[in-house]
Amino acid sequence: MDGIADMGGTDGWGEVAPPAHDEPVFAEPWEGRAFALTLLTMGRVSGQNLDAFRHALERLDRPAYLDDGYYGRWLNAAELMLTDSAILAPGAIDARAERLRGEDVPEPPIPEPNKPDYAPTAAGSLRTVEEAPRFAVGGRVRARSTPSPGHTRLPRYIRGHVGTVEIIQPAALLPDTHAHFKGENSQHVYSVRFDSHELWGPDAEPFALTIEMFDSYLEKA
Repeated sequence: MDGIADMGGTDGWGEVAPPAHDEPVFAEPWEGRAFALTLLTMGRVSGQNLDAFRHALERLDRPAYLDDGYYGRWLNAAELMLTDSAILAPGAIDARAERLRGEDVPEPPIPEPNKPDYAPTAAGSLRTVEEAPRFAVGGRVRARSTPSPGHTRLPRYIRGHVGTVEIIQPAALLPDTHAHFKGENSQHVYSVRFDSHELWGPDAEPFALTIEMFDSYLEKA
C-alpha cells in the first residue's frame, strides 16, 4: 500500500528544515496528552503493535496527515484504530466535540468491540530465524518492484533498484503481516546501500543511502 506517509524521494514538499536541537519535546500541553492517548490506544487495541499504528497513519487522508501536524496525525491514527476495532463508533469523536461546544448532538451507540484476536510470541520486534541468510555482505540485491496490497516498509523510490548488502542485521518480525495481525513471519534484515545515481539518475547529487530491508523485499541482482 502506497499511503501518504511514503513521501521519501518525492518532489514538491519544499526545502527540508534544519534540525532544531533545543526545542521542547512537546511544544504545547495537548501534544503530550496526544502522545499518551496514542500509547494507551495501541495498548488497548493492538497490544503495542507499532506496525498496526503505522498502518493507521498511512491510511489517513491529506488533511488528517499533514494539516493537523505531527501529534494531530497521531490522534487521527489513534481514532482510526479505535473505530477499526469497534471500540468507538464512527463519528463518536466529532459528536463529543460538538457536545463540548454546547451543541445538542447525540453520540452514536457504542458498538460491540471487535479487537483482533492476536498476541505476539515475545516482546519487542527482534526474533531468531534458524535458516541462514539468503544474501551475504557485499552481495548485489534488487528491491522487489511489486508493492504490498497492505502495509509495507518497502519505500516506493527503492523498488526495482539495485544496491549492495552492507550489514546483516538481527532478524525481526515482518511489518507487512504483523500490521494486519496475520502472523509475525520473522525474517532476516539487511542494511542495503543504494547509490543516489541508481535511484534518481545521473544528475542527482552524489551520495549513498542505506536502508534496512527485510528478506522478502529483496531478490538477487
